[in-house]
Amino acid sequence: MDLEIAAALKHGNYQEVALLIANLPPDDPWGQLYQAQLHEAQTEWESAESLYRELLRQGHVPKLALEARQGLQRLAQRQQEEQRDQTAQRQVQIARTVAQSGQGGLGVLILEALSPEVKAEVAPAFAHIMRLDLYSARLLLPSRGWRFYRTGAIGELQVYGQELQDSRVPSFWKSLEQVRQVKVHQACYFKTVQDPVQVVVTEAHSSKSPRVLSFKWSEVVQSVTGQLPIFEEVVDLDARGVLQRKEKTQDYAQFRDLHLPSGILRFYDAAYQFNQGVPLAADSSEPGTSWSNWRNLTALWQENLPDVRSWNEFSTFADTIIEQTDTLDRIDAHINLFRRAESYWDQAFHLYSSLAYLK
Repeated sequence: MDLEIAAALKHGNYQEVALLIANLPPDDPWGQLYQAQLHEAQTEWESAESLYRELLRQGHVPKLALEARQGLQRLAQRQQEEQRDQTAQRQVQIARTVAQSGQGGLGVLILEALSPEVKAEVAPAFAHIMRLDLYSARLLLPSRGWRFYRTGAIGELQVYGQELQDSRVPSFWKSLEQVRQVKVHQACYFKTVQDPVQVVVTEAHSSKSPRVLSFKWSEVVQSVTGQLPIFEEVVDLDARGVLQRKEKTQDYAQFRDLHLPSGILRFYDAAYQFNQGVPLAADSSEPGTSWSNWRNLTALWQENLPDVRSWNEFSTFADTIIEQTDTLDRIDAHINLFRRAESYWDQAFHLYSSLAYLK
């Protein structure tokens, strides 16, 4: 029987091999070995590996264990060869993409959220593409919001991103040049709130006087909200009673970007002139607090933009990129918050909003 199965495997008569294996008792370990070898011959790598490993765990006679171990070695060698071939093909594709489109500039690759069920299904493919172990791949795939994954040449990111999408891993990529081209209008105050809406705005890095931006509420495609921490340096006692300086979150600046065809219309509580333009409170004779003023502004948006999509998971995204200072250094935040020390939270928010705008 052994010789018949070996000969059938050697000549690629897989139907005959399957019939011969079926005539063996189901618990025959040699039959299980032949089944593993049949899986291997038919390039069913995962099934073959599973059976080989099971045979080794069962602790059979040395000859059978040796056959199973050699089977695993062959699979490992094939996997290494396959990875080398795929890496070489990917590098050729990257070079071709960059050469054809001139996409050598830097960009970012973003992973999108998956449900736990889908994450379990696509994690092996993600691990294979990015050359990760399965445990790390599962940790990196986000369950909510966006995860910044990598900065690199946009042509390279396009190749990786396309492979991920083909494997059902939701992702997208944008160049930093695209981010730089997004126009930002900083809102000073509403002049009118009825269509056509008029907002007095200033332009980033412009010495020109404020101007009026007009639009209809129906032109707002989506909005982006976020809270940016404001830090202060405090002096505190450590566990040994020694004075030490440390950074502490003093407050949060409130932001909302409205996305229009002409660009981003940016509102934030530190820049909006609540004492100018259309009164936002029912009783405008008394100045409100910063929080009540922002709440009134929010009510205005909710009244006029009830069905507009709002991107509101900035903090989740920020946690994945705030340490990537080389990338954030290349981004102009278009934000003029008073800060005692430089912070990358401003660039992170602008990147988040711009990615939503470009998506």
